[in-house]
Amino acid sequence: MAKSILSTFLLVLFTCVTINKTFAQSKKAPLVVFVTGDHEYSGEHTLPLIAAELEKNYGFRTKVLKAYPDQNGEKDIPGLEVLKEADLAVFYLRWRQLPKEQLDYIEAYLKSGKPVMGFRTTTHAFNYPKGSELEKWNAFGEFALNAPPGWGGKAAHTHYGHESSTDVSIIPAAAKHPILIGVAANFHTRSWLYRVLPDYPTKGSEWLLMGKSVNPDKAAIENPVAWTGTNSFGGKVFMTTLGHPEDFQVEAFQRLVINAIHWELGKKVPKTWKGKIDINVPYRGMTK
Repeated sequence: MAKSILSTFLLVLFTCVTINKTFAQSKKAPLVVFVTGDHEYSGEHTLPLIAAELEKNYGFRTKVLKAYPDQNGEKDIPGLEVLKEADLAVFYLRWRQLPKEQLDYIEAYLKSGKPVMGFRTTTHAFNYPKGSELEKWNAFGEFALNAPPGWGGKAAHTHYGHESSTDVSIIPAAAKHPILIGVAANFHTRSWLYRVLPDYPTKGSEWLLMGKSVNPDKAAIENPVAWTGTNSFGGKVFMTTLGHPEDFQVEAFQRLVINAIHWELGKKVPKTWKGKIDINVPYRGMTK
């Protein structure tokens, strides 16, 4: 009887220690916060699948925020206060007009100097009217991600047509960058190529991937489609102008994203790939 009680006690003690250890480890795990709201590319569906993969196979904690009431809701992304706890903020936005109290959370995060990641339309994340006290946020792409400061304008930020796609290749000078570990030297994406040259990415950025437009609707030049750098606040940057939902089906792109998240957080990029992620999100297009 005494042995049985002792055995039970030891089992309970071991279980408690294991639970406490697991809890402590989970609290220490980096928190990646995904902020979505892009009208067109279903970032609110693709990025949660990336988040699930990070939690399942790579030991990260994640939180996904979505525009309210849906992707076309330009003036509300509930939950941005969680950025106070974030170790990495990942943005997939397009032409939002968030209230100042929500922008304050983003601004505080940027000023902390923590790392920032952006996808595609985040080059033009905000679209406040001329003369608004918040108009400076229209240049989010530039001051946060070393990208063009919004769509069109003096930077002539544009693309090569919805019927086009993009051949992507590793830039030889960047081939040994940790983000590119295991990424195919050449792959194809559905995203129509964004033009960011000649003035962007901003000076000092390191170009990782080059894109060549396939079936462009106008004379096209090759443009970088992924780069790293340091933003205006001293934070590490990873930016890619890719992000069509079909891109997320491409294993090379999946690995690029997982690698970049590790790199941004100062974690060793995993040399062993956990395998292709099951992502099958259709392209929605503009529904507004």
